[in-house]
This record gives sequence, structure tokens and C-alpha cells, in this order.
Amino acid sequence: MPNLNRQQIAESVPQKGFFGHPKGLITLFFTEFWERFSYYGMRAILVYYMYYEVTKGGLGINETTALSIMSIYGALVYMSGIIGGWLADRLFGTSKAVFYGGILIMLGHIALAIPGNISMFFASMVLIVLGTGLLKPNVSSMVGDIYPENDNRLDSGFSIFYMGINLGAFTAPLIIGSLMKKSFHLGFGIAAIGMFLGLVVFVLTKKNLGLAGTQVPNPMSPVEKKKVFTIFSIAAVAITALVIVASSIGFLTIASFVTFVGVLGFLIPTIYFVVMYRSPKTNEVERSRIIAYIPLFLASVMFWAIAEQGSTILALYADKRTQLNIMGFEISPAWFQSLPALFIVLLAPVAAWLWVKLGDRQPSIPQKFSLALLFAGLSFIVILLPGYFGGTDTLVNPLWLVLSILIVMIGELCLSPVGLSATTKLAPAAFSAQTMSLWFLSNAAAQALNAQIVKFYSAETEMMYFGIIGGIAIILSIVLYLASPIIQRYMRGIR
Repeated sequence: MPNLNRQQIAESVPQKGFFGHPKGLITLFFTEFWERFSYYGMRAILVYYMYYEVTKGGLGINETTALSIMSIYGALVYMSGIIGGWLADRLFGTSKAVFYGGILIMLGHIALAIPGNISMFFASMVLIVLGTGLLKPNVSSMVGDIYPENDNRLDSGFSIFYMGINLGAFTAPLIIGSLMKKSFHLGFGIAAIGMFLGLVVFVLTKKNLGLAGTQVPNPMSPVEKKKVFTIFSIAAVAITALVIVASSIGFLTIASFVTFVGVLGFLIPTIYFVVMYRSPKTNEVERSRIIAYIPLFLASVMFWAIAEQGSTILALYADKRTQLNIMGFEISPAWFQSLPALFIVLLAPVAAWLWVKLGDRQPSIPQKFSLALLFAGLSFIVILLPGYFGGTDTLVNPLWLVLSILIVMIGELCLSPVGLSATTKLAPAAFSAQTMSLWFLSNAAAQALNAQIVKFYSAETEMMYFGIIGGIAIILSIVLYLASPIIQRYMRGIR
């Protein structure tokens, strides 16, 4: 197939269909809805599955170890997006990447749905991490492909697509969380069915996408393919041999793997920064903007280190410390993980209206990041108050947890969409796609950091844990706010 430009690809897509948008949007909307349904449904009960006793249907893993594994899981999911993007760009295009990714995710959930052992659990992790890395970045890329260049519907289209993500993230914990007390495996089975439905939608309505996703943007030559496959084969053999040797001598443990991924979480973005800064393709202005981007990246790591504890520490808090019986009605602890998506849907229009209303008077990018850190810190201060007033050995009103999640979600609206926009503005021209990957790596680094931090949480250290982390975030927010004028100068005209 000859190389097609964006306009030619868009012309192959029926342009009038879904609320005045290209018909392909409905395909991608429901594909992503079901993928997020399966992922967030699985994630809502996974930590409980790990640390619940075997007699209650769990794996009986130590709580602290389960929390660390959960954090590493999240880190690997975000890291795998780099591999998924590369495979789509060089080997088989975004459409096949989405399809292959969906199959791997479904197989991962099926592995979880089969009552088995710890080996089956880790096999499912590998499948879901690889599958999500293939599907998640590439389905988003396809949304842009179905619109002609400079189409003013694009922002609205991404908003509709984003709604699909949040609807899936909202409904899944409510449905699958209701099943965890009956059977974890039934819940994982529902997640597998969700991904299967996403694949069915994608295949049956694929004609709506025209040629979008069928082209390989930067295909490898036969010589390159041979070289890459040779390198991959040698690497696979070397890694397999290393795993066998490390296992036989007792070096390969969960703790050592957590540490290894933790190092990768910060090493990979560091390499990214160094390569971009030193590249001859980066000019003086772009180097200045890279310097400005570093404190924003670190602030993002700190923010996500708190926000992503919703599926680890706060999930444990919901299960162990929260009053779940309200007037005879039993609340599933997994239901609280529906709240972030709900708050984003409700508050995103308010945030968008506020920034437009303020116009030139709105905070600068670094100041918005400092506000995000402030709210993140306050969310942890709020959740320590029940322990301060009533002790750490009594169950607390669930509204405390709801309030904490609401506060951190307000912070997310000051950071997540702003960070995406800032990344596109500050990225060197030669590294625009890589810089977007770098932005998502801030979440991977945060969860790699969390894998170490969560080890310090216990019933005895609860107030100190929330107080220290929340206090650090608040202090960093003040430092970032004071440093904002300096960062702004390095941004060279970007606001």
C-alpha cells in the first residue's frame, strides 16, 4: 500500500455519523469503553484477591507485598505503552496493535478467572501489561487519524472518547466489585467478557474506520526486520537464561523484581531527558524548554504517587478502616474506585469553564502544577483526620474517603489535561512523540516509587504515613509556586 497522508486516510472514513462526528468514533468509543471496563474492573478487586486468605478465595499474599505488586503492575502498564507504540509505528500499524492487544488482555483476564495458583496470576500480569501497552496508546492515536487535518471537531471528538474511558472506569468497579465477595474469579470472568465485547465491536464495525490504522507509519526494511528480530531473539534467550539462573540461586524474588522495576521507572525517563537535551536536533530554545519541563515532570511524579494510591493504600483503607455497613446495606470496598471517574466527569466541564473565564488571568502552567500538588497533599491530610480524632482502631465514616478522593481529583484536573497540553508545547520538534511517552512515564515512575513507599504503611503508622507524604506534597507545592517565575522564563514564551 502506498503511503497515504492524513487527509487521504480521513477521506476513507465516513465523516457523518456519531453526533456529527466520523462514524469511526463510535467504534473507538465502545472499544475503549470495554477495554477500560475490563481493566478498571480487574484493578478494583485485584489487590483484595492478592491479600485475602485462600479460604476467602484469595491468594493469601502478605498485605505489604500485595500493595507493592499492585504498584509495580501499574508502573509496567505505563512503561509498556512505549513498546506498543514502537511496534505499531514500525511493524503492523495501530489497527492490528489494538486488535492484538485486546486479545492479550482478554487472555490475561481469562487466566485470572481460572482458579489456580500464583503462577497463573503472574502469567495474567504479563498478558495484561503487554496487551494494554499495545491497545491503550494506539486506540487513542486512531481517534486523531479519523479526522481531516485542522478539523475543528477533533477536540470535541477526544472529549467524547474521554467520556467512554470514564464511563468504563466508573461502571466496572460497581459491577465487578459487587461480585468479589461471591467469587473473585467470577469478577475476573466478567472483565474478560468485557474485553471480548470490545473486540467484537472493533471487528464488526471496523469498516467505519476506513483506512485509519492500517498503514505502518515508519516501516522497517527487510534488513532492519532481520536485525531487530535477531536482537530480540538473543535478548529473549539471555533474559530466559538469566531468570532461570537467578531463580535457581534464590536471587529472583518478588522483592528484587520490585526493586528492579523501581530503578527502571526513573532510569528510563532520565535517559530520555539526556538524549533529547544532548541531541544535535534540539536547538537552544528547545533545550531551555527541556530544563523547564524537568520540575514539571518531577511534580507530576509526586502527584501521581499520591493519586495512584487509590488502588493500593486507599483500597486497603476502604476494606480495613471504613464502615461499610450503612443502615443494613453492605458497601463493597471496590466501589470507592468508581469515584475518581465520576468526579472527573462532573468536574472537568467546570475546570474547562474556569480556565476560559479567567483568560489571561489564569495561573501559569507551573502554578497549576503547584495547585495540583497542594490538593494532593491536602487529600492525605484529610484522610488522617479520622485517625487523629477517633483513633486508628475504629471504623470511620465512608464520607472521609469520598472527600479525600474528591480533593485529589480536583488536583488531577489542574495537572493531567494541563500536563498533556504543556508536553505538546514544550516538546522539541524532533522528539514530539517521545516527549508524550515521557509524560506518561511520570505515572510509571510514581507507581515504581509507590512500590517502595507502601511498605511503610500499617495500622500503627497510618497517621504518620499520610501526614509525612501529604506534608511533603504541600511543601513541594509551595516551592514550585515560588519557583514558577524562573520556570516560566525557561519556557521561552510558552504559557
